[in-house]
Amino acid sequence: MRTVVITGGTDGMGAALARHHLRAGDRVAVVGRSRAKFDALLAAAEAEGALSPAGRARFLAADLSLLADNERVIDRLRQHYDRIDVLVLAASFIRQKRHVTAEGREASWMLFLVSKYLFVTGLADRLAAAGRPVIVNTAVPGTRPDAIDFDDLELAGRFTFSRANAQQRRANELLGILATRNADLSYITWGPRNLVRTSFAGETGPVMKWTAALLAPLVGQDPGDAVRPVIRLIDDPRPGRAAYRGAKEAGLVPGPDDEGDAERLARAVERMVTG
Repeated sequence: MRTVVITGGTDGMGAALARHHLRAGDRVAVVGRSRAKFDALLAAAEAEGALSPAGRARFLAADLSLLADNERVIDRLRQHYDRIDVLVLAASFIRQKRHVTAEGREASWMLFLVSKYLFVTGLADRLAAAGRPVIVNTAVPGTRPDAIDFDDLELAGRFTFSRANAQQRRANELLGILATRNADLSYITWGPRNLVRTSFAGETGPVMKWTAALLAPLVGQDPGDAVRPVIRLIDDPRPGRAAYRGAKEAGLVPGPDDEGDAERLARAVERMVTG
């Protein structure tokens, strides 16, 4: 029986993966905001044939844009599990504008990079205890190597959605360099090939709202169909870093000093979280 941890596991593709792993007989820890959505997920998994899913599932409520919630959840996961086979980093909350949390940090940077960094590093020994550990990071792969502003990681001076998105995507590829210092670990940066029918949770602009309301129901993939390539990658992991759009492998974009940039990113995040 594998132990699977999924952030953002109560909705969309995260929920589809959670249901799959419950049907497969795995232990599943779901991190999310809504207990009601988690209860609905359990009911759906049971209706799909999962045996006693409630006995193998755990819900951890959290807002992962907050440092305190990340630390609390990671501590609880460490208390409950000696081994984690699969870590899926799928939490999402889209913000078109810069938003500062109650802790004084930029919310998107915290959610889409710092939280993932904390899960990867804070659970590293639990992943190392697994035979064939896998991390799936649903950060869409492929962006330019110079996308990170190391002097202004929270983009206080020049925030735009596109700039923030590019920086987060590049940072998550660098996070894979840090994660795969465990030579047995498979780190997959993955994004769906096509539009997916999901809630597009967050504060979205008019174009994204129109897409979610009108276009996605017509042409979007069902989340369960969208994650089938991820399931295959989890079930047959290949150590090292890789990037995929759907089932198609995408080339990682090398920079002039990826190792140095990964170290620089780690130092910056550690300074941020330690005050």
